[in-house]
Amino acid sequence: MQADVLQTDLDQLLLSNGIRLNVVQRRRLDWLVQRLGTAVLSQGGSVPVRNSGVVIVVEPPSGPAAETLYRSLRADCAVVIPFGENPAFDFFKSKLTDFGTIGPSLDGPHEMWWGGINWRAIAPEGDTRTVAPLRVVSCYPRAFGDDHANQLRDKLAEFQIASDIAPIDTVVDGCMSASEKAAFILRMWQQHREPLLFIKADATLSEPPLLPSNLDCDIAFHKWNRWEMSARTLYIGRSAAAEALLRNWHHIATAYPSVWEGYLLDQAWSLTSSQMSLDTVWLPRSYHAPTEDAGTPRHTTVVHNLPADNADLGPDAEFAVAMRGVRRASRSGGRDSMIVVTSQATATDAITVIMRDIATSDAREVAASIEAVTGAFAADCGGFGRLELSLCPWQDDIRAAKSAAKSANNRIIEIAPWQTLPADLFRAVAQTRDSGSVVVMAGQRS
Repeated sequence: MQADVLQTDLDQLLLSNGIRLNVVQRRRLDWLVQRLGTAVLSQGGSVPVRNSGVVIVVEPPSGPAAETLYRSLRADCAVVIPFGENPAFDFFKSKLTDFGTIGPSLDGPHEMWWGGINWRAIAPEGDTRTVAPLRVVSCYPRAFGDDHANQLRDKLAEFQIASDIAPIDTVVDGCMSASEKAAFILRMWQQHREPLLFIKADATLSEPPLLPSNLDCDIAFHKWNRWEMSARTLYIGRSAAAEALLRNWHHIATAYPSVWEGYLLDQAWSLTSSQMSLDTVWLPRSYHAPTEDAGTPRHTTVVHNLPADNADLGPDAEFAVAMRGVRRASRSGGRDSMIVVTSQATATDAITVIMRDIATSDAREVAASIEAVTGAFAADCGGFGRLELSLCPWQDDIRAAKSAAKSANNRIIEIAPWQTLPADLFRAVAQTRDSGSVVVMAGQRS
C-alpha cells in the first residue's frame, strides 16, 4: 500500500511540473525512491524537506543558491537532474559525486543525471552477498605468460566469484589493442548469461566487486580525474543497450586501431547514449584505485597497477581539451549529438539541428525546445531518416557541430531555444536541395 502511495505521489510530482522521463529514467527514479525515500522538487535552489530521500532539481541554482542547496542535502540522499544535458547545471554537479547518467529517447528526450554527497547512500555495505549474478572476465597477451593474472585469479577464487580469465593472441606481441579487448569481452558476453565485469588482468581485489551488479545498470566504468573514461574496470549488463555499446566500441576500435582505448570507449558511449536510453553508472575511484591507495584510509575495491599522480591516462592533449568539461559534468557536449532519432522513412538522409544560445536561455526553455524539435520530427520527419540534435552553448561547439554535419552531408538547421518552430519545419527544409547547407531560423527574442 505504501509503495502505491509513493508511486502515485511521484506520478503527480512529475506531471504537475512538466517533467518527461523515458521508461529507463523512470525506472531509475523509482529505484532511488524505493531505497532512499520520498522524492521532492527543488526549484531555484530552494532547500528540500530535510527527510527527503531524493531531491529533483529542475532549475540550475545560482552560485550562492547552489551552495545553500548543497549544504542542505543529507549525506544519504540522491539528487536527480532531469535536464542534465544543460550546461547550466554543471556548476551544481561539480559539488556532488556523480552516480550515473541515463540517455535520452523520443519519449523522454533529455539526459537524466543522478548523484549525491557520496556513494554510501546507495552502495551495499561491506562485502554483503546478494543474489545479483556476476561473472568477472579478463584477458591479456599470451606473451605475458600463464601467471600474469594469478593475483586476480586467487582473489576471485577466495571471494567465490565466477570468472573467465584467458590469454589471447595479439597482432602486436605483448600489446593488446582496444579492438582485441572489445572482441574478447563481446565473445564472453555472447558465451555467458550473467552480467560481466571486465577487470584488467594485472589488477588485484581488496574486496568483492559487487557494486555494479547491485545497481542494475547497462554499463558502468570509472572516469579518471572525473572526465577520462577508462576500460580497466568495465561492467556490461544483460541489455540491448549494453550490447549496443559493446558492439559500437568494437566497431570504432577496429576502424581506428591507433587511438587509445579510453577515447574510443568515450566515443562509443556518446554514440550509444544518443541513440537509446543507456543507463550508465560512473563507478567510484575505489573501482579504479591506483597502487598507492592500497593500505591507506582510501577505500579500495579494484586496485590497478597505476601511479597516483592524477595524470591523464590517454596521450592526446587535444582530446582532453575538447572533452574534459562536458565529461566532468557526465553529459554530451556540443561536439556530440545529444539525441539521435530515427524515423520510419526509407531514406538514409539525416538532418542535424544545432541549438545555440544555450548558455543564455532558461533551463525550462531549453528543455521545451528539445521536446519541440523531437516532437516535430516524430510528427513529420519530412522524409529524413534520422534527426541528430546537438546543444551548442559556445561558438566553437557550433563550428564543430556544423563541420561534422557537413562532412556527413547532413542538412543543417540552426535554432535558438526561444524560437517557435513551424509544424512543417523538416518538410520545408527537405525541399531545399543542398546537403550541408545551413538553414538559420530567423527572429529575435521577444
